[in-house]
Amino acid sequence: MDNLDTTSGAADFDFIIGNWQVRHRRLMKRMVGCSEWIEFDGTSTTRKILGGCGNVEDNDIALPDGAYRAAAFRSFDTTTGNWSIWWLDGRNPQHLDTPVVGRFEAGTGRFFAKDSFDGTPILVRFLWLPLDSRTARWEQAFSADDGCSWETNWTMDFKRVPEAKPA
Repeated sequence: MDNLDTTSGAADFDFIIGNWQVRHRRLMKRMVGCSEWIEFDGTSTTRKILGGCGNVEDNDIALPDGAYRAAAFRSFDTTTGNWSIWWLDGRNPQHLDTPVVGRFEAGTGRFFAKDSFDGTPILVRFLWLPLDSRTARWEQAFSADDGCSWETNWTMDFKRVPEAKPA
């Protein structure tokens, strides 16, 4: 790892700043015991905001049944040492998802929220795994039993797009 094991702070998400190719893998159906995955590509660009205590991630997601745009907004609370992450799906631009809240420990970010899926109360978990300076992984999981078991239902594998070198 490239010096990624740090205590939680405003620089936690610096690893994701920049441009990325993304390989998505998502369960066909969630919370019904489905084991069939679909895979598709995308791109992502992340930049800092809030004087370095936050960032915004712009995603182009190429689902097989139609591409769409989405954004993640992250902000760091210097008082608690926690991050909050919101998701905005461009297909439903009036709705921000319930934020997941958490922090990085031992190089892995763990973020949780109480939410609902198809009317069922669930816990949502995001895991952020900065693998090295060129790759990272995000995972989303749901739990309908208060965290006793988790269904990972979406993963994103990030590969950094090299910066163009001046001619």
